[in-house]
Amino acid sequence: MNKSLAGENAAQNKHNQASRKSSWRVVDIVVVSVLGAAVGVIFWLWSAGYGLISAFTIAFPPVAGLYGGGWLIAGVLGGLVIRKPGAALYCELIAASVEGLLGTHFGFTVLLSGLVQGLGAEAAFALFRYRKFTLPVSVLAGALAGLAMGLNDSFLWNIVWAFEWKLVYVVLAIVSGAVIAGILSWLAVRGLARTGALANLPSRGAATERVV
Repeated sequence: MNKSLAGENAAQNKHNQASRKSSWRVVDIVVVSVLGAAVGVIFWLWSAGYGLISAFTIAFPPVAGLYGGGWLIAGVLGGLVIRKPGAALYCELIAASVEGLLGTHFGFTVLLSGLVQGLGAEAAFALFRYRKFTLPVSVLAGALAGLAMGLNDSFLWNIVWAFEWKLVYVVLAIVSGAVIAGILSWLAVRGLARTGALANLPSRGAATERVV
């Protein structure tokens, strides 16, 4: 076999491997759907608790941005568990849909929120070409989802706020996303991997992967 043919075969094999890694299997779809639905119930409970939080933030409403990370968990979890293009967005949308169906005072605007927040998390994993799932990447995914949430809420809900208030809200949403969605989701996936629950998924070795 000449060198050019060997090079072509190597390139084709590399392409095939990349395709297999990015293609979705039935098990991937089922797992991320179940995961999204479960987190959707958490979203619904989180929304129910927002009324209480609002009572404590009435003096300075932008502080509520610190509460927002709970609505960003699905996207980060989906990306960390499935590790394929679209997983973060799909999981966040499923969770938002379940939240909307269960009923929330936010109505079905949660679908728009799920879309933009999922895209935020997705961007972080895409930045590393879905090849790196360390703690910093997870934190970045949570932070970008928080940024998306903060901007979306500023245009959708907080329109009358002063620019300074909006800015504080966005910054706190980023912090909340990084901590609640980024760090906690990463720890959760490592915990699940230790139980063997992720045995058939790309994240099965998460428990022993490098932190950074």
